[in-house]
Amino acid sequence: MISSLAHIDPEARLGKDVTVEPFALIQGDVVIGDGTWIGSHAVIYDGARIGSNCRIFNGASVSAIPQDLKFMGEKTTLEIGDNTTVREFATLNRGTNSKGKTVIGSNCLLMAYAHVAHDCIIGDNVIIVSYSGVAGEVIIDEWAILGGGSRAHQFVHIGAHAMIGGGGVVRIDVPPYVKADRDPLSFMGVNSIGLERRGFTREKVREIHEIYRALFNSGKNTSQALKYIEETFAPTHERDYILEFYRNSVRGVIRGR
Repeated sequence: MISSLAHIDPEARLGKDVTVEPFALIQGDVVIGDGTWIGSHAVIYDGARIGSNCRIFNGASVSAIPQDLKFMGEKTTLEIGDNTTVREFATLNRGTNSKGKTVIGSNCLLMAYAHVAHDCIIGDNVIIVSYSGVAGEVIIDEWAILGGGSRAHQFVHIGAHAMIGGGGVVRIDVPPYVKADRDPLSFMGVNSIGLERRGFTREKVREIHEIYRALFNSGKNTSQALKYIEETFAPTHERDYILEFYRNSVRGVIRGR
């Protein structure tokens, strides 16, 4: 299961049934869970904490030091959950003193040449399509999708189940459950097909539609719309999450097209 042509530091901790292909390099301060596969020429640097049943394809760079001039060699980590796939030549950097770690959830797919910078927090079931770049300290909630060639500015927040069109430039926050496209990036509607595929009922999708109609089509400003939603719509997880997302936004939230 472990090639004699791979270089594995004796201090590295590998779980059961881990496969390491020829010419992979694994440094010492590394933990890899059971059943994970490491492809040829992948490099797993110090600080990597990789879950079970992951797949790290050839040429991937996992837990390299941050591309941040403030980084001074502090001990930090990059954590990857279970069942996550990292495709060819993706580059994933560990954290800095800011948060101490970069986190990528379980069941994620990071396609070829994707980049995730220092101190990002990426939820479960996120897909980052090829050639996309995520700058430092970005938060991406579960089930979000970044289309090919997307770029996310540092410190932005992308909500759960959001879908960013290919080539999208995320300069400010993208709220949950929506499709976002164009330049500047704009609200293009609710991600209804994605939500239905993930088990949201038609009634729940309709509720989300009505909330965003209040935000984008009612003629109210954002503060008025949020107050109207809180007073008019019954409390639900989705309603409360949208309200919390808007009220906690630091960089501002995208507008309608």
